[in-house]
Amino acid sequence: MHSGTRFRTDRSVTLAAGGTALVMALVTACSSGGGSGDMAGGPPRDGGTLRLAIAKEPECLDPHQSPTEAARLLTRPIVDSLVHQTENGSFEPWLAKSWKVSADGLTYTFTLRDDVTFTDGARFDAAAVVANLDHVAAPATKSLLASSLISAYKSSRAVGTHTAEIRLKRPDSGFLGALALPNLGIESPATLKGSATLCKKIVGTGPFRTATGLLAQKGIDYTRNPDYDWGPKSARHSGPARLDGITVQVVPDNASRYGALTSGQIDAATGLDPTSTRQLRKTPGLTLHKVSFPGANYSYWPNTQNGPLADVDVRKALRAGIDWSTIARKVYFGQYPAAKGPLSVTTPGYDDSGVAAYAYDPAGADRLLDAAGWTGRDAGGYRTKDGKRLRIRHLWSDPSVTDLAVQIQSAAKELGVEFVEQNVDSGTFVKRLLTGDYEIIDTSFSSPGPDVLRVLFAKENIPTPERGVSNNMARYDNPALEGQFTDAQRTTDQKEQFRIYGGVQQRITDDAAVLPVYSPVSTFAARTTVRGAGFTADGSADLYAIWLAS
Repeated sequence: MHSGTRFRTDRSVTLAAGGTALVMALVTACSSGGGSGDMAGGPPRDGGTLRLAIAKEPECLDPHQSPTEAARLLTRPIVDSLVHQTENGSFEPWLAKSWKVSADGLTYTFTLRDDVTFTDGARFDAAAVVANLDHVAAPATKSLLASSLISAYKSSRAVGTHTAEIRLKRPDSGFLGALALPNLGIESPATLKGSATLCKKIVGTGPFRTATGLLAQKGIDYTRNPDYDWGPKSARHSGPARLDGITVQVVPDNASRYGALTSGQIDAATGLDPTSTRQLRKTPGLTLHKVSFPGANYSYWPNTQNGPLADVDVRKALRAGIDWSTIARKVYFGQYPAAKGPLSVTTPGYDDSGVAAYAYDPAGADRLLDAAGWTGRDAGGYRTKDGKRLRIRHLWSDPSVTDLAVQIQSAAKELGVEFVEQNVDSGTFVKRLLTGDYEIIDTSFSSPGPDVLRVLFAKENIPTPERGVSNNMARYDNPALEGQFTDAQRTTDQKEQFRIYGGVQQRITDDAAVLPVYSPVSTFAARTTVRGAGFTADGSADLYAIWLAS
């Protein structure tokens, strides 16, 4: 699973950077394949329509509501943000020309651009900022991510036509990082009235607009916003987009997506599987652009609250007794880096002091299970305690994890642990997630900074029927960790914040609160006529600067 309500790995959630200078300096992007670089096609030119295929459409297009990678990808061409996170991790003006923060860290005052319009003709102003933040925070919006990114939000007001004042309930060093994400993108206030309508169509100030909106199981069409002239300074392009438009098709089947690309039916595709990307490297006329996602690795998240995995020794035994890295390498042909901690190595603030705890040690795992009292064996070879089999129910809702799940299941059996694979429909998944009716869940979360750990492990983010879907799927509750999160949010010094989050990673490792498998990679496969491809700070494909060579 890749998001808070996602039902598998391609629905990656993005979380905000925690600090003032985080991210893409550590995200390494590269391109490979049978084609040549951008300059081989001559100087950039305007015109043409990019034909793009994606694997999944978001359940909802509105980034204020949806936590998914697909929603981020499809909404960034439409919405701009108050601030922009640069490749070196700093923040620069976008819709806000400047900002200042009060000494106590509770008040942010933004001076806004006065030359920006929404594509429905409305003027962008401070009232629009207030309307958007209130929309994200409103319970009726049922935000699955954006509201948790600004959980410190208290209120906002327009103190002038183009001056917005935002008040926080507590200091939050990740606030600017949250504002930089598409999930806090600014939408036309006139449209913020019906959640169901917004799930199909949104209106922003971005370089593209859509007349049709998102059509179920079909996709979305964009046309260029000819008035666009307010992109951030570090953007790889300025002014109106070079493309006339973009046609996005939803093509769930990987083979069909890859076949459409190689046959020229489309120009680009996202989310191709490792088999296809490995083959693509050898295919003339195609180029693979890729970037390692920063944030939390794709992992198995144990229910630390109930069941056999509430015992830390059992969690540690699973971590040591299954060769997670080797399984991932074989299943995915070495296309994904091994994971050795809660965060990927490309995440700002990553701490490697706990790497040794993730070593494969089956003998050590046996000792841990013995110490935990699982000393018996039944006729099936599984460990037992008080006559009860050591059974772990793996809850998921996407057949694309089948190969990996089967291999992990087999490895667990060798350890004497029965993994029961429960692939359920999305409605059942959410119901059981909220009630904690599972032993383990799989997911990853992309994030431009270590504050992702707070969203994933803070007590306030444990999913419940009252709270709704949230991101602490390990159901982890550690008072000492809560204190570290508070300290991390209050500090404005990045080095100090990283030091604190280093301690957070060590504590999570000591408690085996997550079982890392691999570090996800974002891919954008394209024909060599597609130029200007790149990635945003959160790892999504950046469509704004793309142009088509003749």
